[in-house]
Amino acid sequence: MKSTAVVFDQPRQLSLQALALPQLQAGEVEVAVLYSGISTGTERILWDGSMPAFMGSTYPLVPGYETVGQVVKAPLGAKLKEGQTVFVPGANCFTGVKSLFGGAASRLVVSDQKIFPIADQWGPDAVLLALAATAYHAVSGGGGQEPFAPPDLIVGHGVMGRLLARLTVAAGFAPPTVWETQAERALGAEGYTVIRPEDDDNRAYQAIYDVSGDTLLLDTLIQRIRPGGELVLAGSLHQNLQFSTAQAVLREARIRLSGEWKRPDLLAINQLVDTGQLSLKGLITHVQTAQSATAAYETAFGDVACLKMVLDWSAHA
Repeated sequence: MKSTAVVFDQPRQLSLQALALPQLQAGEVEVAVLYSGISTGTERILWDGSMPAFMGSTYPLVPGYETVGQVVKAPLGAKLKEGQTVFVPGANCFTGVKSLFGGAASRLVVSDQKIFPIADQWGPDAVLLALAATAYHAVSGGGGQEPFAPPDLIVGHGVMGRLLARLTVAAGFAPPTVWETQAERALGAEGYTVIRPEDDDNRAYQAIYDVSGDTLLLDTLIQRIRPGGELVLAGSLHQNLQFSTAQAVLREARIRLSGEWKRPDLLAINQLVDTGQLSLKGLITHVQTAQSATAAYETAFGDVACLKMVLDWSAHA
């Protein structure tokens, strides 16, 4: 059995390749992929070649950790059954290529312990589960400790910023302020306010969550924290941090990094979406067929109007 996969042959160059799938082993299922999301954080730095060397980003590689599909083969005794819709946070089932993170393909063989059953009706919005869980983790801490203070300022109104703002409102906290410098991305707020940084004179925020990925903003953001406040850098970061120690000391600022979700975060997001407390609607702006993968990646990383790009694999299912 062959699977059609997106392969980054080298930075900024991809191809669609037919890769062999392994035989199913005990505890594994085969998934026919319906949709896979393109991450503008982790996948961007795989695409442009700036992923830190310690992450093992050698080429060629198969990207993708935001995958939705249906179980089509499940051996007797498997936890999941044929026909179930599942979320797949990556796979490692191909030889001859690295899997970072291996989910952008038409078919996958994956452990039934790794994937997660979801409701059928979510459709392509389900690719947002990993990003929503990342946003949730930034506040929840993965269920391993008491939750952190929710944001009263969010920097960046991309998908991550919108999810974090929606989660904050859904939890009953005061609606956060959101900074956005791109006029195209300032629209679409639901229950909170989006403003330009230069229009904000508040310099006493308790908890600032920066989801922009721009580490050059650190000094600016530290100056906006009240004494004893916290600056959270959430999401994908691949640059070293530099900031004025004096400014941070004056405010006794705490700086926390948060970038990965845990299974309790995914379980919590699943429940919030299922019960209608959190909406994933309106965040996917572009969908292209897998055959147009090169154009899709270029749009995802180069078009400011593209909040979220999804590859549609249904023609290969």
